[in-house]
Amino acid sequence: MERGGNRMIVEKIKLYEDREDVTLTTYVLDDSEELHAGKKRPAIIVCPGGAYLVCSDREAEPVALRFAAMGYHVFVLRYSVYLEKGEDFQSVFDGVSKRERTVFPSPIRDIGAAMLLLREKAEEWLIDIDRIGLCGFSAGAHNVATYSVYWNHEILTDYFNVPADYLRPATTIAGYMLSDYFYMRNIEKSESDAALFKASAMALLGTETPDDEALHKVSPALLVNEETPPMFLWSTSEDALVPVGHTTRMATALADQGIPFEVHIFEDGPHGLSLATQATANKKDLVNEDAAKWVELVEKWLMKRFALEIPE
Repeated sequence: MERGGNRMIVEKIKLYEDREDVTLTTYVLDDSEELHAGKKRPAIIVCPGGAYLVCSDREAEPVALRFAAMGYHVFVLRYSVYLEKGEDFQSVFDGVSKRERTVFPSPIRDIGAAMLLLREKAEEWLIDIDRIGLCGFSAGAHNVATYSVYWNHEILTDYFNVPADYLRPATTIAGYMLSDYFYMRNIEKSESDAALFKASAMALLGTETPDDEALHKVSPALLVNEETPPMFLWSTSEDALVPVGHTTRMATALADQGIPFEVHIFEDGPHGLSLATQATANKKDLVNEDAAKWVELVEKWLMKRFALEIPE
């Protein structure tokens, strides 16, 4: 691909030849003699939320453009989700057949496939393969956190038949994450929230009533280990759908293992804030000036690990 001219390379790529639903959209910063002049840049893979039923547009391109403005290549991963276009989540209970394509570990394998594609295209896209980070929101945050505790396990390394280092994430950013399914199970929920979580469990675990073994496998706060990458966590104490305890449990697990992390809990704001600005809001309460500061905070945090090489 010819480079030059200060253009962003935007392309939607199917990760699997026989599937239209799992795609990686590139936001690759084109090379320029005035900017990075042939040097490789870090990259961030963004996983939108959506309860493993859909992938939200609100947590996709607008987020990618914010990270691109920081100087990083960005890739939006639309990973395996349950519903097809036009279906309502109630369809899960209305005779829609089980779709095994979404069941764990499929969603984290989609991240692995994206990581390997970035490695394959590293020279063409000028990607620093040692500095590829993950960012997710809600279910997407759960997906990137789960990948972060499994990246060197056989369910990924044997599946792809590659060395673990090919799959290693440099950092993980998780917004309003779900980290502990046992904690989630014991929280009192409204009727609509309970139905949503049953549908989500069907998508991720293939059943509305998963057993303890299944719940443990997808509870990253219970699986943090010394190989888990540094993490940036943020949420709000007002989140009624995925309580802030998921974020604090993950922070405690990271602290117990000595993993570097930063955590920010904002007082106000509902679930699903994304950038918390008008760029991602479809209703007024999703604009929150305080919570929107997470972007500035993560930019500073990334500078410790992803700073570009800029000459004197």
